[in-house]
Amino acid sequence: MLIRHAPDLTDNDVTDHGLYLKRRTLMAGLAGLGLAGAASEARAGLAYTKGFSTTEKPTSKDDITTYNNFYEFGVDKSDPSQKSGRFKPRPWTVRIDGACEAPRTVAIEDLIGKNRLEERIYRMRCVEGWSMVIPWIGFPLKDLLATVKPTSKAKFVAFETVMRPSEMPGQSWNTLEWPYREGLRIDEAMHPLTLMAVGLYGDVLPNQNGAPLRLVVPWKYGFKGAKSIVRISLVEKMPATSWNKLAAREYGFYSNVNPAVDHPRWSQATERRIGEFRRRETLPFNGYGEWVADLYKGMDLRANF
Repeated sequence: MLIRHAPDLTDNDVTDHGLYLKRRTLMAGLAGLGLAGAASEARAGLAYTKGFSTTEKPTSKDDITTYNNFYEFGVDKSDPSQKSGRFKPRPWTVRIDGACEAPRTVAIEDLIGKNRLEERIYRMRCVEGWSMVIPWIGFPLKDLLATVKPTSKAKFVAFETVMRPSEMPGQSWNTLEWPYREGLRIDEAMHPLTLMAVGLYGDVLPNQNGAPLRLVVPWKYGFKGAKSIVRISLVEKMPATSWNKLAAREYGFYSNVNPAVDHPRWSQATERRIGEFRRRETLPFNGYGEWVADLYKGMDLRANF
């Protein structure tokens, strides 16, 4: 259950003692990476936004960081944590271009230092039928896109992951077409729930979870969350996405969580929450319908899955 809408928040809702301790961990992590300036800025800006968070208990950090789909490192759930040690998330820049007035290339320390970081506790539902609750740290994607001034031609947003086969052994196999690509409609990208994550559980984002920058769209299946992003492009036409190109019948462009639309090979009506024994019912839009259902008013959500 989501708590309250953002306009209902007061100063008392923003920061608690637990977040203060997490903030110290995050700052230490940033400083350890040589991002002293970013640490200073983030120290002033990190906030816990209850209005965008679930009240559900977060999944353990151990499970979140050892049970992952990140095919750039391999197809087994343990591959990302076991095979991402050589991956170097610093230095790092992100190119933002396309249908905008002010395209730019920005360093990760500027993204961290110049955006007001928030902790958002989001549900994550995998298309495979399992789920987690993850305390992300990041900033709204809309804030980043605003800096490049999108034009009226910007109808979609395309995301591209880094291509480094020497550090990402899974890219040496033809599991998917590399680099990994994902996309959103512009109104989905500008929605306040859509997050660019730079950390989790109060610490910098681990390699296996998409360091140093990943997309989080909580009402969509997890594979929509592109990891280790190096390029964000505003485009006029719906961009090709990796899983959709591989198997369009199984992985639609929208990929909104919909328990009424089964995957061709399994039901989506229930899910296995990691750390729990019993399956639970899957919620439409992963429980975020009150926030996002209006984005799809009039659409056939079975045909546009």
